[in-house]
Parts: sequence; structure tokens; C-alpha cells
Amino acid sequence: MDNCDTYALNVLEGLCAIYSPSYGEREAVDFMVRMASEAGMRARVDEVGNFIAERGEGDRTLLFLGHIDTVKGFIPTRIEDGKLYGRGAVDAKGPLAAAFVAASQVRDLQNLRLVVVGAVEEEAPTSTGARHILKTYRPDFVIIGEPSGAAGITVGYKGRVNLRYVASRPHEHTAAAGRSVAAHAVDVWNEIEAYCRQFNQDKGVFDTLDPHLAELNTATDGMADTVDLRASVRLPLDFGVTAFEQALRGMVADSTTLTLDGLVEAFKATKRSALVRALLQAIRAEGLEPTFKVKTGTSDMNLVGPVWNCPIVAYGPGDSKLDHTPHEHVRVDEYLAAVRVLVKAIERISSSLS
Repeated sequence: MDNCDTYALNVLEGLCAIYSPSYGEREAVDFMVRMASEAGMRARVDEVGNFIAERGEGDRTLLFLGHIDTVKGFIPTRIEDGKLYGRGAVDAKGPLAAAFVAASQVRDLQNLRLVVVGAVEEEAPTSTGARHILKTYRPDFVIIGEPSGAAGITVGYKGRVNLRYVASRPHEHTAAAGRSVAAHAVDVWNEIEAYCRQFNQDKGVFDTLDPHLAELNTATDGMADTVDLRASVRLPLDFGVTAFEQALRGMVADSTTLTLDGLVEAFKATKRSALVRALLQAIRAEGLEPTFKVKTGTSDMNLVGPVWNCPIVAYGPGDSKLDHTPHEHVRVDEYLAAVRVLVKAIERISSSLS
């Protein structure tokens, strides 16, 4: 392992060693600001707590938007059998570290400014970091820092809507003839799943409705029994949420309440752009066979893609199946390959602007 690889691994290992769940990112942000300053980049913490590092003075901007927060659950950082274990190794400190190291190692920037962002609160409903960046930058190229694998280029993410069903009924003895309020909630959820199954017939995975039951809680005060069901549904492109909501409301009785919120529209970027071409060439130059991917989850691409309306992809090392898991890890060789791919891609974009 040469000095560049050792440095790249030290950055990722140091970043993963700092526990930074949403709303608790500051120590990790300060670590990255220190690393970027030592690398000669212009580094700072912005108004909402994001890590920002910049390099170059060009008229065109390539912005890497990663996130520095993680889900809860600390995983002690270790390297074992060629894999680096740690919370965020995949989602998404691995992609963030790879982008930062690549930006610091690019040899020649011609008419290109690089901006690396470690956004806060991506794993939270607020998405404060990305929403702030959306207002403060207008980039020409964007790479979202999410795991795609060193050979993968992600061009699309499904949307999402949250739903909540609340119902109550007078308290009864469990031996009474009526069905419980919890049983009625289960019926409603079964109808929602049946609706999605019907919609999904003969559709590919990116075109389906994907329901997920998150919570089903019951309570009683001796006078009334209540149920509180919370769920989400992943949405395909160009999906009519209004008609979906009307269909859902037809599944519940007048005594119930059903609310939908947190709508995130699905987004898919074009494969025909200078950014995609640069990544394809860089991946092949690394001896890998590139693949395009679409994801069933959401990312900051859903938020910034429609507004910035510029060439955009998601890229980074790691297997997204390991996101949020207790054994989250990234292969060291894949992480280092992703760094090299990003260096080559940035240099290709820079040279194309001269």
C-alpha cells in the first residue's frame, strides 16, 4: 500500500471512529475540517453545521454532496480480512471520505472548482444540510455520495410518502363479540398491501409501490382503546399521490384519521452527460466494468436533482445492502478503487473544460 492509499484509509478509519448520528455530527465535521485544512483545501463549517471543503478557482463547479451523519448504533472501527467495519463505512462516510481524498489528490484543475460537502441530518426527516446547500450553491456537475460500488453509477432513486392511521373505539372486554381496534388496523394495512400488489403486477422493481409497516402501537385508558399505525410507501416516477390518497381513505371508516406527509418525489437523471462519460471512462481505466443502477430508497438526489437541473449521479464505494446494519463494512480494495476512479473522473472533466 503506497502513501496515497495509506492516507485514504486513515481518513476513512478516523472518520468512522467518530460516532456521528443525526444531530450529533459536530466532532466528525471538525475532524474533516482539520483534515481538509492540512491538505491545503479551503475548509469551514457552514451556518447549519455542514463540513465544506473547496479547491480550485474555476468558473465551473463540481459539487460532491455526501452526508456525515449516520443512523444510531455505534460499531467499533476495525480492519479485518480486508474490510473496514464501522458505522457509516457504507452509508455514507465511505463515499464522503473517497470524494474528499480524491479532491485533495487531483493534480491539475483547469477552470474547475471542487466543492466537497459533508451534510448534516441526511438520515433525519429534516435534511437540514442538503436544504441549506440547495440555496447556497448552483453547481454545474453533482455527485451524490451514496454507495454504488466502485463500478456502479446510480442514476435514480424512488420517492417516498409517510402515512399514519389512528383509530379509537370504546373499551370492551376481550371476551366481547366485537373485533379489537388493533384488528381493524391490521385489516387496513392488509388492504394497503393488497392495493400495492395489484398496482405492481407486471412492473419492474423501479416502477412498483413498496409498502413498509414501521410501527403498530395500541393503548387504552379504560374508556377507549386506540391504535396508531405508522408506515411508508416507496413511490415510482410520475406517481399520482392524490389518487393514491383517495384510494387509501376509501379503506378506512369515518371514525378513523389517515394522514400522508413527508412526500419525496422519485427522480431519475440522464445517462447522457459529460459527468457520466467521465465516470464511465474512469471506471474502465481502473479495469472495472461499469454498471448503471437505480435504487429503491431515497437520497439527497431526490431533493437537489430537480432544482439544480444539471448533470448528476450518485457514486461511492460500498454495498448498499449493508446500510444501517450492525455489521456495516466496506472492502478496503473497493474503497481505494473508488478514490482512484473519482480522481480520474475529476481530471477528465477538468481537462474537457480547458
